[in-house]
Amino acid sequence: MPTICMFRGIKIYLNYLEHQPPHFHAEYGEYECSISISDIELLSGEMPNKQLKMIFGWAALHQEELQEEWYLAQTHKELFPIEPLK
Repeated sequence: MPTICMFRGIKIYLNYLEHQPPHFHAEYGEYECSISISDIELLSGEMPNKQLKMIFGWAALHQEELQEEWYLAQTHKELFPIEPLK
């Protein structure tokens, strides 16, 4: 599971062998969740509200890049890092 970004203790990654809809995963401490790329909404898992809002904001800023990452992962190509939230 390649990590594509890390910020404020949050790790963002994609899986190469994944199912639809396009999404990414986020980890923060003991919490883990999946976020839809197209709708930027929680698909599954749990995340503290503060961190979830940061993830949603970051995803909105990088939605186009996340869509490209999803395509690369589905075609088993190398992923690129995405700029962290500042």
